[in-house]
Amino acid sequence: MEVRVPQLAEGVEAGTVVAVLVKEGESVKKDQILIELETNKAVATIPSPGAGSISKIAVKEGDEVPVGGLIAVLSQNGTASPAVPASAPQAAPQHASAVQMLAPAPAQAGPYQYVSKTGFAPPASPTVRKVAADLGIDLGRVKGSESGGRIAMADLKGYINFLQASAFSGAKESAAPSVSSAKAAAPSVDFSKWGPVTRKKITPLRKAISAQMLASWTHTPRVTQFDEISVDGVMAVRKNFVDEYKKKGASLTITPFILKAVVETLKKHPIFNSSLDEAAGEIVYKEYYNLGIAVDTEQGLIVPVIKNVDKKSFLELSIELAELAQKTRDRKVASEDLQGATFTISNQGMIGGTHFTPIINKPEVAILGIGRGGPKPVVDGKKIVIQNRMPIALSYDHRVLDGGSAARFVVDFAEILNKFSASDLRLGAAQKAKAVPATQKAGKPAGQKKGRK
Repeated sequence: MEVRVPQLAEGVEAGTVVAVLVKEGESVKKDQILIELETNKAVATIPSPGAGSISKIAVKEGDEVPVGGLIAVLSQNGTASPAVPASAPQAAPQHASAVQMLAPAPAQAGPYQYVSKTGFAPPASPTVRKVAADLGIDLGRVKGSESGGRIAMADLKGYINFLQASAFSGAKESAAPSVSSAKAAAPSVDFSKWGPVTRKKITPLRKAISAQMLASWTHTPRVTQFDEISVDGVMAVRKNFVDEYKKKGASLTITPFILKAVVETLKKHPIFNSSLDEAAGEIVYKEYYNLGIAVDTEQGLIVPVIKNVDKKSFLELSIELAELAQKTRDRKVASEDLQGATFTISNQGMIGGTHFTPIINKPEVAILGIGRGGPKPVVDGKKIVIQNRMPIALSYDHRVLDGGSAARFVVDFAEILNKFSASDLRLGAAQKAKAVPATQKAGKPAGQKKGRK
């Protein structure tokens, strides 16, 4: 039985082996983990599909393996599966080359230029856009064959065949597809000429972060609204409940208050909880509140998502935040925990720094950055008083939102953040009756499905 990399998640085409947990000749049970595979921002485990012994291991740590790639050969009942002939075609990485992936498509008929009547980009699926961006293809040069001129993958393949035919025939392309937009690799510099250097391969996580940030920076006209708000009210109410929450195994930081305040502000300004569907020319308003929390890890920034924040209590959020952050730092976070966010919060307060310009986590339209706060002298009327002030930075997509909307969002967020009272944090009878151990397993916070009192 050949064990191959299964389809792990939408858009995941390959992964890097970070650990091989079995050896050749070793007996394994059904569902025993064979390898750990790093895919984008998550580490997936590949289990054995059956019981038997490992007759061959086809990968080693550091190998990049595509979906469908061979991991191992499993012998069952003492008989190994027939070896794969050397001439047999093996699964190849889907990004191996444009020719391999896109060759079997009809040729493009000729030059074409998309003319937008609405200002939106040509209609195409996210997958088509990603492939085009990876290959440096201007979709405005690709004629769509589907309803409304939507560009299908076959159209993109045909366009690339058109480019290939032009290049191989030596024909000049008049007013046709320009390849000047293709990503040219920067020349490699020999830095060792000036002193000792150390080289390290870019990790899949860093590549994923790079691609996501580049896409956001390139395609999103971003504006950042800065402010500094008082947090005296929220700090006062938090102080009264820190010990009580600690007895339940929860660390009551300011982050659950920020989560709750963001949700209430999103309800007042629903366009901040939306996404832009460029293909359809529509703004998609989401009626659920899943908040991404940027977590700083040794490998890079990862954004796990807390689902249905509006339906969870302060106790539930405090526990889930700690557990999800720890799973993220340990690279044990599941792929589904990284998807479905409607708005993201990047809190650098624990590290330091004040204002910064967070990059929008597409396809969201805004992100809230939190800096390090502290006591500051503030003029209150004719007096100078000391207030706890917190810097915030709201980056937003100017295609969807304007400065006035961002300013109102910030004002309302500051007001809501300081309006929480003891009744919002008081533990209900059911929560008091059942203590939450500090070592409680991830994904099982007490009081689940209990709303805020």
